[in-house]
Amino acid sequence: MTHMTRRAVTLMGLAAAGTTAACGNGFGGGNAAQIDARVQSTLGQLYAQYPSASQVAAKATGVLVMPLITEAGLGIGGGYGRGALLIDGATVDYYSAAKGNIGLQIGAQQYSHVLFFMTDDALLNFRRSPGWAAGADVEYAVPTEGGALATETTTALAPVIAFLFGQAGLRIGATLEGTKYTRIIP
Repeated sequence: MTHMTRRAVTLMGLAAAGTTAACGNGFGGGNAAQIDARVQSTLGQLYAQYPSASQVAAKATGVLVMPLITEAGLGIGGGYGRGALLIDGATVDYYSAAKGNIGLQIGAQQYSHVLFFMTDDALLNFRRSPGWAAGADVEYAVPTEGGALATETTTALAPVIAFLFGQAGLRIGATLEGTKYTRIIP
């Protein structure tokens, strides 16, 4: 049985962070105009690929768009991305999304995700929080074969609906569990 030292774990974490930073997701740069352009492009892609997502957006009180999240892991993993919160189609704030985890994992992936805040309370809690973490109150909308967004009755009643799409990479699964969102100034 192999015994992992602190040094080995630290090196794996640094390798994962370096891989994440090297994936070109705006980790070290990007201004408001770049983020806004990426957000609009991502929404265009979402609505073109899954037309029923626009119906969910029309009912939402706010929409957080994270155009590109990059995750990487080798024992220790993490992810990072930047995006914007839209209310009535206008950008009101910018956010980063960060996550870290440890466990049996290897690989890297990139994906987009959009959070639809379906109630005023959910949006208010998100905006007032110094660092909101996605948890049990987030329901996932899953794309069906026909490109529709499957939103059952339970999902339709959820305070926050998450939609992940555009996955690319060599890592299995994408989840928002443990993702922390923090307001930023680009």
